[in-house]
Amino acid sequence: MHFLLSAFSIVLIDLLLAGDNALVIALAVRSLEPRERRIGMAGGALVAVALRVALTFVAAEALTIRYLQVAGGLFVLWIAVKVLIDASEPAESSPAPKRFWQAIWYIVVADITMSTDNILAIAGASHGHFLLILFGLGLSIPFIVASSNLLCRLMERWPGLVLVGSAILGKVGGEMVLTDPVVEHAWSPGEPLRWTVEAVLALALMAYGFWRTRRVRAAA
Repeated sequence: MHFLLSAFSIVLIDLLLAGDNALVIALAVRSLEPRERRIGMAGGALVAVALRVALTFVAAEALTIRYLQVAGGLFVLWIAVKVLIDASEPAESSPAPKRFWQAIWYIVVADITMSTDNILAIAGASHGHFLLILFGLGLSIPFIVASSNLLCRLMERWPGLVLVGSAILGKVGGEMVLTDPVVEHAWSPGEPLRWTVEAVLALALMAYGFWRTRRVRAAA
């Protein structure tokens, strides 16, 4: 019964914490062909989850790595900017193989740097049980892939959602930087400052995406 309750807890954790990762994957693969998109989603998620399994066993030590969340937050912000640039350019401007491997790289690095909460939650819920850790992190693959596929379809139907997704990544990136233990110890940013910085980053990314799209269309 204890094992089953732990497994159920892990399922809920995966459902609650898969959103940000699914958004990154959806934005990274949205410019790929349907077949490449499916491979990219599954392959990127599989590699990222394999790395998460390793990191789960050293979760406590991973939190002590200085500036890990700062680096991850800045990388997420860079992905948001790159996605906006790619979205405004014609699809043929970048060779398909380059776009495919670029998407895989985005998925793996962003997933690892954004998954500290997921790793710690599953490590705690599994109580160090290896099979539960594999179950929880393996289960996150179909959750993330299914969510990513849905988001890609929505973005194809309503391209403006790319701006919204990039704004969310701006908020996530700002939160990661400001909640890094080193940053919190040095500056102790309160919640009002955090919310302000996150809102400014989100709005700035939306404004940049809108401006760049209009500029490229005007030039065309």
